[in-house]
Amino acid sequence: MSKPLITPNAGNSILIRLKLEGKIGILAEVTKEVAEYNGILGSIETLRPLKNGGSIRDLSIFTSGTENANEIIEGLKRISGVEVVQCSDRTFRLHEGGKIEIKSRTPIENAEDLAMAYTPGVGRVCMAIAEDPEAVKKYTIKNNTVAVVTDGTAVLGLGDIGPEAALPVMEGKAMLFKQFAGVDAFPICLDEKDPDEIVKIVKAIAPGFGGINLEDISAPRCFEIEEKLTKELSIPVFHDDQHGTAAILTAALINALKIVNKKPENLKVVVLGAGAAGTACSKMIMNLGVKNLIACDRKGAIHKGRRDLSSAKKWFAENANPGIETGSLSEVISGADIFIGLSGPGLLKVEDLKKMSKDPIIFAMANPIPEIMPEEASPYVKVMATGRSDYPNQINNVLCFPGIFKGALECGATKITEEMKLAAARAIADCISEDLLGPEFIVPSVFEPMVTENVAQAVKQAAVSSGAVPIRGRTPFW
Repeated sequence: MSKPLITPNAGNSILIRLKLEGKIGILAEVTKEVAEYNGILGSIETLRPLKNGGSIRDLSIFTSGTENANEIIEGLKRISGVEVVQCSDRTFRLHEGGKIEIKSRTPIENAEDLAMAYTPGVGRVCMAIAEDPEAVKKYTIKNNTVAVVTDGTAVLGLGDIGPEAALPVMEGKAMLFKQFAGVDAFPICLDEKDPDEIVKIVKAIAPGFGGINLEDISAPRCFEIEEKLTKELSIPVFHDDQHGTAAILTAALINALKIVNKKPENLKVVVLGAGAAGTACSKMIMNLGVKNLIACDRKGAIHKGRRDLSSAKKWFAENANPGIETGSLSEVISGADIFIGLSGPGLLKVEDLKKMSKDPIIFAMANPIPEIMPEEASPYVKVMATGRSDYPNQINNVLCFPGIFKGALECGATKITEEMKLAAARAIADCISEDLLGPEFIVPSVFEPMVTENVAQAVKQAAVSSGAVPIRGRTPFW
């Protein structure tokens, strides 16, 4: 039996249909076999009894992956009196036919409805918009619609898998926009990798959208694409892998510092991973007040003396590491208060934790396997967070991007400013009251209903104060 690296979870769950003989204890044998292979038994549904006293049953089982699922299935086949009738992957079943669809808000039930929704009535609305372009926000879906744009070059932890393979993630993103913020979102997967061409395409489709959410675009191209689109479009542009991650991490940091009673300006922070997310997270927590931040890549600390840095990494050399520390992660982590990992699995060791300052904070966000597993780190750290849903303190972007876009769209913001992002982070942190705050509860649940609305309201206020909202007279657009 292989030892699972991933905790059994719903994302790797299977549905097994079994034909059980009518002998005493057979179901107990089944449940024992599932447990032997580290599976977690979910629901058990009896479909129908059999004449011999047996039954046909469906079992849902959480596994740690395909290999583990196959072990469980083969184990069940070996039990006398058990026949495996059918097996299916619950996640793949959920994706069959896609996860989203378009629905009409207004039913068309007769000729009058058709005449108003389409020709000839629609022509009058078209002309009204031609005469007053701002009217498009009132009479079309534009003001509540976001394009989720990717080229498929940096999908989750899977890398450059292409636009078609990225589509399930973009569909999921669209689902989250609708579920948590009531915002309509459409997946736009581009078969194009040239940054200038991507900018050109997105600009061309922008008239139909109120905002652009860039997703899973590799660094450093993502920086260039976002920067150009932000300058050339008059609607909000947001790269969630950068700024969504940064906002929720900053929210987690705000609350973690309350627990350890430390101030941002007194911290030593080590960031492992200088890509899109690492850069955005570093910039935001420095805006929060962190002064001593050291970023590391595969070659160690990034500093002014290195001559092998990309343009993106040069930002760290020029704006971070004030003490010009050099060496490997294990060397520069000495005395650090906080470790932030946006890199790969198993890169932080227990020996590194022992070198950190008192009550260290660890944000190990590589997925699905973090830089260090919570079980290894827990004896040596005060606060631990990961990107996983099966451990406390999940750093999950869904806490952020629905509320940011909801607020930006509602107030008619033309861009998303640094002030709006930081306001979102503070609003997320404020969703946890002081009496509930603890080492295993520094960020709210993604299903906490107040989060999106609190973020949206904070973003709207910050949009006004930072000049992102067109002012008509003395009243904001909304």
